[in-house]
Amino acid sequence: MSRGPNPREIILSDEEASELARLIRRHNAPQQSVLRARIIQACERGRNNAQVSRELGIHVKTVRLWRNRWADLQHMPLDEYSVEDRLSDAPRSGSPVRFSAEQVAQIIAIACEEPEANGYPVSHWTPKEIVMEAIKRDVVSSISERQVGRFLKRSGLETASDSLLA
Repeated sequence: MSRGPNPREIILSDEEASELARLIRRHNAPQQSVLRARIIQACERGRNNAQVSRELGIHVKTVRLWRNRWADLQHMPLDEYSVEDRLSDAPRSGSPVRFSAEQVAQIIAIACEEPEANGYPVSHWTPKEIVMEAIKRDVVSSISERQVGRFLKRSGLETASDSLLA
């Protein structure tokens, strides 16, 4: 007699089983995907979540998460939703990216130029001047000086804290 609810049944098609095995054997496969594939294989062999957890040395919540996620998707054909897609992380929550990598690179490139060559009477850029130049060049429609400072700090560049007259 087992305690608690019975875990959802995992039934693999021959093609799904083959794809899981192929993923596990692949030398360059991300290890988290390999672990998830092993979880699904163990679930398909009829083991409950606690047994899979002990067998693989992972937390039972991890087994439950991937069993349920696979069970939710197992009705979909592989040509619509591949094994790797099924085993990938769900999209993260949070605010969307406001500035593309290309925009950030263009802002950093502006900071690498000489301000005098762009008509600014200073020897070093300030965040305010970089903002004005980025807007003038249509890199962005608006951006704060603080955000420019964050981009430059991440890239290892710095600007002068105040405008320096030439």
